[in-house]
Amino acid sequence: MDAADFSAVLSEVRRFVRERVVPLEAEIDEKDEMPADIREAAKKMGLFGFALPEEYGGLGLSMYEEAQLMFELGYTTPSLRSMFGTNNGIAGHVLMVGGTEEQKAEWLPRIASGDVLASFALTEPEAGSDPSTLTTRAHLQGDDWVINGAKRYITNAPLADVFMVFARTDPDAPRTRGISTFLVPAGTPGLTVAPKDHKMGQFGAWTADVFFDDVRVPASALVGGEGGLNRGFGTAMGCIAHGRVHISALCVGMAERLVHESVEYAGTRRQSGKLIGSFQLVQGLVADSMTDYYAGRATVLEAARAFDAGTDTKIGPSCTKYFASEMVWRVADRAVQIHGGAGYMRGVAVERFYRDARLFRIYEGTSQVQQVIIAKALLGKATQG
Repeated sequence: MDAADFSAVLSEVRRFVRERVVPLEAEIDEKDEMPADIREAAKKMGLFGFALPEEYGGLGLSMYEEAQLMFELGYTTPSLRSMFGTNNGIAGHVLMVGGTEEQKAEWLPRIASGDVLASFALTEPEAGSDPSTLTTRAHLQGDDWVINGAKRYITNAPLADVFMVFARTDPDAPRTRGISTFLVPAGTPGLTVAPKDHKMGQFGAWTADVFFDDVRVPASALVGGEGGLNRGFGTAMGCIAHGRVHISALCVGMAERLVHESVEYAGTRRQSGKLIGSFQLVQGLVADSMTDYYAGRATVLEAARAFDAGTDTKIGPSCTKYFASEMVWRVADRAVQIHGGAGYMRGVAVERFYRDARLFRIYEGTSQVQQVIIAKALLGKATQG
């Protein structure tokens, strides 16, 4: 995108986040729901398709530009980003990476506009951090594929219009092979979405289990057509690598907000007749959080540059996801500590962000999975003992 145009987009999003969404954070958390007018405003701003190609109605942002946009979106409740994150990220990218031209033309414009909300149905009750063990199956019956299985913690499932479903199509193939991806519209007979999950945090972002009981879809629902058969795992991993940089940038945006809340509180709260910001131990907490934020921002931008260049699409995304998710958790913990008892009270921003931040160390691959990925990439056969 032209630099001036991109700068205008960032300015508009920053204003939208800070003037319209931030004042609604407590309400969104309490009601566990994103206001309809915020959803419509996000659609008009093109936020449902910022990472999708311009030819399909998106903004076509690079990973480096997307990271900067995530810094702005991360400043508020993560449920805002979650509303359109899967359209731009792991769900939309499935079609970008693996779809046929016909599938892209049919679905991507509607996904980019927000008229269609897409879900990424990969995780299962016994296949989370290691999705290669998934047990959902699909088999050919005549000209149709029949899908059976269950998915867990699927973001936007209660609202989704279409699911990108990963299922094992060759049970005799090695674990990371024999998996394919299917486009399954909501309302297809046999597809059931369970009641939304009641989570620790990130209220307003809905997840739920999804069940497939003899769900029948045509051959055209196979992502990539015949060429996409048994290539679902590789497609998923490519999309998840992009998602890891995306989530890392979101963590940095939240860390910036937490530093702001910490500084504001330390500069106005008095104890023993003094501003608590005058106490050196509080100063140390603030300094550590600012340093963490600064390092996280630099790490994400470097990973985004390498991702765009194609020079690092594996170690970099894992390193930055590992660092940024752990970093924002440290910053959130310090923010609560700086606030003292007030930081433990509902209705205070840092208490909410403390709950929200905890999930970042789990989804898009836990911190422990990132450690394994990084180590295996560097050490190779040595990690096998």
